[in-house]
Amino acid sequence: KLKPICLLDPGKVKRFRGVSYVCRCSPQFANRMVSSARGLLNRFIPDVYVHTDHCKGKAGGLSSGFGISLSAESINGITLAAQCIPTETTLPEDVGKKCAKLLIEQIAQGGCVDTDHQGMMLFLMALSPEDVSRLRIGKLSKQAIEILRLLQTFFGVTFMIKPDAKDKTIVLSCVGSGFQNFTRKHC
Repeated sequence: KLKPICLLDPGKVKRFRGVSYVCRCSPQFANRMVSSARGLLNRFIPDVYVHTDHCKGKAGGLSSGFGISLSAESINGITLAAQCIPTETTLPEDVGKKCAKLLIEQIAQGGCVDTDHQGMMLFLMALSPEDVSRLRIGKLSKQAIEILRLLQTFFGVTFMIKPDAKDKTIVLSCVGSGFQNFTRKHC
């Protein structure tokens, strides 16, 4: 059963975590991405740990590639994330640095949810019980705006959008639709 969401204080970042992965490429690519990402993130907090994962042979699938996924955990339990894969002929160092910059931008926006996961949180708010849910985000993404329109059309849930000039963030609030799964058997 869903509960109303109230995420208004992102808190300060206490640690960075991540995974650098390589499939059917040199395992050194993962280390190169990690060192470039750590170069940026260590300027802010010394608690940075990025795990490396290397798949070879049949475990790596049919195509080769590499990428990195980073997350920032706050003292309030908020997790912001960013991930990158190379485009065409990009060096591993550039991929790691780009991902670290994306994560730092997400933190600088000041929201409780990163841009990639705004839509999921909006859905959870709309499907929650008939109570007020509130969420602070940095900037509304184009996908989130489209999801707001779809939620109004299909569930009749209207969101109140209040810009917060002090933090340069946006506070979204709504009354949930109280959606329940009636086909689920109760034990």
